Amino acid sequence: SISRVIKMSCRKCLCVSPTYELALQTGKVIEQMGKFYPEVKLEYAIRGNKLERGMKIQEQIVIGTPGTVLDWCLKLKFIDPKKIKVFVLDEADVMIATQGHQDQSIRIQRMLPKDCQMLLFSATFEDSVWKFAQRIVPDPNVIKLKREEETLDTIKQYYVLCNNKEEKFLALCNIYGAITIAQAMIFCHTRKTAGWLAGELSSEGHQVALLSGEMMVEQRAAVIERFREGKEKVLVTTNVCARGIDVEQVSVVINFDLPVDKDGNPDNETYLHRIGRTGRFGKRGLAINMVDSKQSMNILNRIQEHFNKKIERLDTDDLDEIEKIAN
Repeated sequence: SISRVIKMSCRKCLCVSPTYELALQTGKVIEQMGKFYPEVKLEYAIRGNKLERGMKIQEQIVIGTPGTVLDWCLKLKFIDPKKIKVFVLDEADVMIATQGHQDQSIRIQRMLPKDCQMLLFSATFEDSVWKFAQRIVPDPNVIKLKREEETLDTIKQYYVLCNNKEEKFLALCNIYGAITIAQAMIFCHTRKTAGWLAGELSSEGHQVALLSGEMMVEQRAAVIERFREGKEKVLVTTNVCARGIDVEQVSVVINFDLPVDKDGNPDNETYLHRIGRTGRFGKRGLAINMVDSKQSMNILNRIQEHFNKKIERLDTDDLDEIEKIAN
């Protein structure tokens, strides 16, 4: 029974997430569930959470980021990895595909007991990541979604043709002028573009939050919390926020720049995670893609082919047409 498991204090769960924000979000869900089981305690192995030297974690659940978890296991010895009975990798494709995270995750996993249960969670698994996962999780039970289920039919997808970032911004203003938006997330490829766009939107009177990778993790968490509380209606961000951040009021996601990998090819997984920030909790969502060159049109066409779902063109100079997409 659950009560027996709770009382066995040696049975511990370790959950590792790729970012500070995701670790906090997962922890908050567990804290809500934990109201019904006050015996279950939680600790965060994240940067900024400083424990006294010589302490040993007594909490049954530890959630953290890979670097801090590794330090707590090896250097500071707050965590006894031999007592971990359940090991969870959140956003497992990132944890496995990103070189630094992969090395740290493997080092953590190798310290765990042989009978430790290992769980990998992610909305997307590329073939190369899947093969790697099979090597570190022998004889797994697999639960997979079909590709067509993965494309999120509750989200209407459109693209807008532009010539440059200034035209993109004008199209954005036209969209805001024609439809009611609860909250919006706008994704840019670079910090420079995100900073420029946030400034332009602010000058138009929008309540804008800016989030990018060079910010301190505590700053990023504060920005997300303000956005979640509705203090800002627009979040302009780079890919740091593409995964896992659930804000129920987000009704529109705009790809100011389409997601591409380091070689300039379509990043289909990031596209799926980005547009998945809307249409959550069973609601309908709207995703709009800005296309400003033949190259980005080619990227969009390849994304359509990958998901086998047509993305319709939207004329942002026609206010009547914009109003229709919100219905």
